[in-house]
Amino acid sequence: MRFLHLIALLLCVSQLLQAQNQWPREIPLANGGKVVIYEPTPENYVGNKIQARAAVQVRKTAKDEPVFGAVWVDAITHTNRDTRMLDLETIKVTNVRFPDEEGVQTEQLKTLLETEVPKWNLEISLDRLLAQLETNNLNRSDDLNTSPPKILYRTKPTTLVLIDGEPVVQQDENMKLERVMNTPFLIVKEGGSFYLYASGFWYKSASLTSGWANITSLPKKIKEMDKQIKKQEKEEMKDEQPKDLSKSPNDILVSTEQAELLQTTGEANFNAVDGTSLLYVSNTENQIFKDINSQQNYVLLSGRWYRSGSLDGPWTYVAADQLPADFSKIPEGSEKDIVLASVAGTQAAKEAVMDAQIPQTAKVDRRTTSVEVQYDGQPEFQPIQGTNLYLAENSSITVLRSNNRYYAVDNGIWYVSNNAEGPWGVSDERPSEVEKIPANNPAYNTKYVYIYDHTPEYVYVGYTPGYLGSYVYGPTIVYGTGFYYRPWWKRRYYPRPWTWGWNIHYNPWYGWSFGWGYHWNFSWYHVHWGPNWPGWYYWGGGWFGPPMYRPPYRPWGWHGGYYGNNRPGYYGPRPGGTNVGRPRPNNNIYNKRPGVITKEPRPSYRPNQPGARPGAKPTNPSDGRQPNTRPGTTKPTQPETRPTKPSDGRQPTPTTRPAQPETKPRPTRPSGEPNNVVTDKKGNVYQRDPNGNWNQRQDKSWKPAPNNSKEQLNKTQQQRDRGAARETNFNRGQQNKTAPRATTSRPAQQQRRN
Repeated sequence: MRFLHLIALLLCVSQLLQAQNQWPREIPLANGGKVVIYEPTPENYVGNKIQARAAVQVRKTAKDEPVFGAVWVDAITHTNRDTRMLDLETIKVTNVRFPDEEGVQTEQLKTLLETEVPKWNLEISLDRLLAQLETNNLNRSDDLNTSPPKILYRTKPTTLVLIDGEPVVQQDENMKLERVMNTPFLIVKEGGSFYLYASGFWYKSASLTSGWANITSLPKKIKEMDKQIKKQEKEEMKDEQPKDLSKSPNDILVSTEQAELLQTTGEANFNAVDGTSLLYVSNTENQIFKDINSQQNYVLLSGRWYRSGSLDGPWTYVAADQLPADFSKIPEGSEKDIVLASVAGTQAAKEAVMDAQIPQTAKVDRRTTSVEVQYDGQPEFQPIQGTNLYLAENSSITVLRSNNRYYAVDNGIWYVSNNAEGPWGVSDERPSEVEKIPANNPAYNTKYVYIYDHTPEYVYVGYTPGYLGSYVYGPTIVYGTGFYYRPWWKRRYYPRPWTWGWNIHYNPWYGWSFGWGYHWNFSWYHVHWGPNWPGWYYWGGGWFGPPMYRPPYRPWGWHGGYYGNNRPGYYGPRPGGTNVGRPRPNNNIYNKRPGVITKEPRPSYRPNQPGARPGAKPTNPSDGRQPNTRPGTTKPTQPETRPTKPSDGRQPTPTTRPAQPETKPRPTRPSGEPNNVVTDKKGNVYQRDPNGNWNQRQDKSWKPAPNNSKEQLNKTQQQRDRGAARETNFNRGQQNKTAPRATTSRPAQQQRRN
């Protein structure tokens, strides 16, 4: 009976990561007993493969005493960053241990589980996972640029208008107007004057770089354009969150080079940061601090810190681990905890670094997926320094030449062709030299697009946040490489990724987000002016990396509270400008792409979020079989060191693909017991009592835990508490939000030059 009882227990362990929000989970048994599965502890996460352990207890019948044990599993993960969930497939139980039991036929149980477990649908909260992961095997970027951009300070509501170099004014065949081509803003020319649309207002000037004034009377052509934009904005706002609207236009500040705008509502007001010698500027959306001891100002821009004695500059770079010590003392839960992810040594920084290692994954159908590459003339390739690769300078997307073959990267998928102009098919490999691409090359972000496995029908792919511009630099993460990449412009204009100008801030759930001060509208370029109007793909493609990607928007008045037990809502009047038609957060660029396989929706386990959770099929990593590092089933042994990540930074590739579920998952339910049982790396089982004391399971009873184990046990408990708080904060922010909207990729149709 004991043998059968343990089989039932281990069959249920495939549920150990399902329904993450209410630990422990309970699985009822037919004879009145139950299996209780406690919150798992991740041991390693490399590529898209996770190794974890969990404590379990089982009662054969309702009257039996519980049997406590530990189980270890390996699994393949699929991440959906929009829902903050990881789906687990190809789960393998690698070891079990029950300290009070002997003679368990482990190998037979493992064989049985390896057959049954792939039938289950499993998931775990990304926030709980990040709180417990260790910063091992990191993929870092060491050659980024930290030189400050042009930093401008204003005390009035101002819109920063960016133009990529000297303005290029060209006749637009669809608009039937002259337009400034090398800017993400809508700037057109009519009757000798320039007209700018930004923040819901129109502005006019005789000069592109100065003299802009708000107007309400528009020429006939621009009035018709305004009607179409307003109509589109109205449609966009139907599904949006409450807008930070204002009735007043802004001042217009034009820069023909990458720049950042600091602005306050009037002169800067400084408030104290509790428990520190720091002050922060309260009447701004920027992250501006003053160190009382040195009287130096500090500002955070794209994840990089800069210091100056005056808000007017000049500014110099400060490494994240060279900040005044009090930055690490900024309280979690305060409105300025937003910067903690950029302060070395903080838990928030560690979690952000770990988040940058976790891929978004997908399964691509070779038969139905392809890409169209456009060149401005004949393909022109230039060598990439330090590699044997060549980069096409005049292509609409990234195209590389390697050993007389051509590789294109479009929205997280590698394509290959024997000809620079196609036809293109989904690639099942990428050039090995991609790992050597330096950060000063615009193809740098392709290092973070991976191929995990392939079959004759499908290719399993993924990308980490580096593809979207989020890089691990030292002990923290930053946005963008910091380098300026010269755009291509002859007959067509192809922009390159920018680091500066967007008032980018980090959000622990959605990554990098636009901040206030970034006032051009996201809806105007959805309006169709004619059959060949390029729409968003043209205007968004290139500025932020992948053609279909743009960061989400962080509204005015959202000032942190990310890491504590509370999250403040929107507050305070917005000092000018209106931002309508913004995209909702969506960091999964695979979502709803033609030929990219996604899972069928299934019910959400998150509270207050009914409905389905979309996601792509998982991919499968492998770099060969990893050695068994688990302890034995009867004798505790010290586990060996886990294998490290490949030295070249490549993500591992899989040995097996996820099996398809054949049966519906067995339901679990929240247990009425506290989530207070853990297991260590040796398989010992511990319980935390209501007074915070730890006891170890020995001889079928709880006895005081050894003193030398308590430090690690307390750390584990703190990590659990933090993960639960992160998940709760994310859920609060999602209660009234609709699902992110994805855009379908299509070839760019760049405006030709006459």
